[in-house]
Amino acid sequence: MKLVLLSGGSGKRLWPLSNDTRSKQFLKVLEGKNGEKQSMVQRVWGQLEAVGLAESGVIATSKMQRDMIHRQLGMDVPLIIEPERRDTFPAIALAASYLYTIENVSEDETVVVLPVDPYVEDSFFQRVKELENVLEHSNAELALIGVKPTYPSSKYGYIVPKEKAEGAEYFVVNHFTEKPSEEKAQTLIEMNAFWNCGVFAFKLKYLVNLLMEKGIPLHFDQLSSQYSTLPKISFDYEVVEKANHIVVLPYDGYWKDLGTWNTLTEEMATKQIGKGVLAEDVVNTHLVNELDIPVTVIGTKDLVVAASPDGILVADKASSPKIKDLINGFHQPPMYEERIWGWSRVLDYAKYEDGQEMVTKRICIHEGKNSSYHYHHLRDEVWTIVRGEGELALDEHITRVKAGDIIHLPAGRKHGIRAITELEFIEVQTGSGISDEDFVRLYFNWDDVIRHFQKSKAKVIS
Repeated sequence: MKLVLLSGGSGKRLWPLSNDTRSKQFLKVLEGKNGEKQSMVQRVWGQLEAVGLAESGVIATSKMQRDMIHRQLGMDVPLIIEPERRDTFPAIALAASYLYTIENVSEDETVVVLPVDPYVEDSFFQRVKELENVLEHSNAELALIGVKPTYPSSKYGYIVPKEKAEGAEYFVVNHFTEKPSEEKAQTLIEMNAFWNCGVFAFKLKYLVNLLMEKGIPLHFDQLSSQYSTLPKISFDYEVVEKANHIVVLPYDGYWKDLGTWNTLTEEMATKQIGKGVLAEDVVNTHLVNELDIPVTVIGTKDLVVAASPDGILVADKASSPKIKDLINGFHQPPMYEERIWGWSRVLDYAKYEDGQEMVTKRICIHEGKNSSYHYHHLRDEVWTIVRGEGELALDEHITRVKAGDIIHLPAGRKHGIRAITELEFIEVQTGSGISDEDFVRLYFNWDDVIRHFQKSKAKVIS
């Protein structure tokens, strides 16, 4: 069995903590087994390890989330990187192509696709293991997991079954209903319908044959290069709802989608994270503050207050799902990003009458980590080291830098830095057309930077 975990999402429902690079699955607000805070993706990967499935797992994600996954799960977690965000059908097609042509996985292998962030008990993943046998015994094209509903929700899709297969635990699927009204949901529950939790299994050859029928390239490299031509459509609409023989395996246990503030706060480790005060008279109120200034909350009921460099949210918990629609017009880049080497936070931005721009960032590089060795075409930079000590690679020299040093980096000048101790600096970017796209990366690994300088006989100053 192979597991493909889908890690995507723009994070708009949990704004302002989540953004394009730090979607909901990376927010460290849950309580781990040892009392430490953990993210949804850390929780799920730990559960996969506990039931012996992690070695079969691969995460399909975007380039923007690669660093976050490596930082939270380690460098050994296998990733399939989508060239761009499209939808779940293109993502799963690319994953199947990777397994088939790069990993040489057998056509007869069972592939299970699931979200990277379900909030479930370990027993859920034991149920996932059973999908392989269900496919074998049922000869179905697809096998799903259906969660037994605990209330008539209008937030989820429903799987409506036919009869139960004789002598088996699974049901044959009749049809699907997408996010019904609560009244309709109650009727569906009376028909023994299940919540659709986005988990489905198939034989690899099923999807390989489907791609061939659609004229979609099978080889991973070719499909990657043509990825932008694939339709932006979900796997449910493109594949699941068109399949002829689908079965569903029931799961009667705890399952929750922590995709909105009202559901997430129900499972948070604590009512307050970050600087601030929740007064004694607050009721069912949560505060999450990532700013360096305190937030005080008094006399409130059923609220979530969330503050980050990307913005501030004050919302009634029941109304919080509306946030996605309200912020659709926001197009600012993420103000806070976590990367494999550390983090960066935008402190200030200005655009002047002559078109020139200025961006000020506070950047932290963890001990032993390094930035890439790179240069920019359009912007000049000035770094002011404020804490720690590091190695600076600059054109033809590698030298030591420490708190108090100021480094001028005109456009075109090649540079990179490695932290000897945890290193912080203030970066001021100036120029026209400042963007994260203005990057020419030459080396990622610091050993490669050292080898480059040694070959060029550049000066290395210890």
